[in-house]
Amino acid sequence: MSYLDELFSVTGKTALVTGAATGIGRMVATALVQAGATVLIASRKGEDCIKVAAELNALGASGHAEGFAGDVSSEAGIAALVAEVKARTEKLHILVNNAGISWGATLEDFPYSGWAKVFAVNVTAVFHLTRELLPLLEAAASDADPARIINLGSVMGTQPLADDAYSYTASKGAVHHLTRTLAIELAARRITVNAFAPGPFQSRMTAFATGTEEKAKHVGSHVPIGRIGVADDIGGATLYLCSRAGSYVTGAILPIDGGQSVQHGLTLFKE
Repeated sequence: MSYLDELFSVTGKTALVTGAATGIGRMVATALVQAGATVLIASRKGEDCIKVAAELNALGASGHAEGFAGDVSSEAGIAALVAEVKARTEKLHILVNNAGISWGATLEDFPYSGWAKVFAVNVTAVFHLTRELLPLLEAAASDADPARIINLGSVMGTQPLADDAYSYTASKGAVHHLTRTLAIELAARRITVNAFAPGPFQSRMTAFATGTEEKAKHVGSHVPIGRIGVADDIGGATLYLCSRAGSYVTGAILPIDGGQSVQHGLTLFKE
């Protein structure tokens, strides 16, 4: 095995990726399968997960995917998902809390239900699912190779920007803070906790803005690097944090946003 393979391999590891039938979750799952992991793919649409798992297994990569239904929007749904995971593995090396939803409405019209629903999936589920899977994560962890948790934040959690998605932007700020909190609490248990803070990528959630090549180009023109994100941007970050390469990194909120997290319109003395 070459130095590069050894450093970034996840061969033999088992991962759970929630919301992995589409978008960033699928990008994460694809990278892990390509690099040798067994990946459990769960989302509300079980049939879609089974289909995606079959497509990933058809790539001929060294890893393997299994798809099934898993709904993190309620306590009962999380309990069922945890039972499903425990039936399939005794150890979980990687947990990717990717499942997320959004809600758009003007400030005047924003409904109570739209706030509560988004926080249930984007924040409560991250905490509760993580807590319930700690025994499996601890079983996989070692001093040399900690278990890994990656939470899905957002550039909207780093910038005071709502775009009528008030509960979404607040929920992602909460995910970032929870990530740091759990990172310090779980370090002694040999579990690292980090978050991605992506900018615009093509997904079901962003289809209204990035669904066509023309729309994606327009959104990309607002990004300092000049484009929206692609699958390898997520894949590279995933393999870094989940392999030996990232074993000393915890509590990081990794911006994968082409520079948007440092973008601003402020000038002091330059015209």
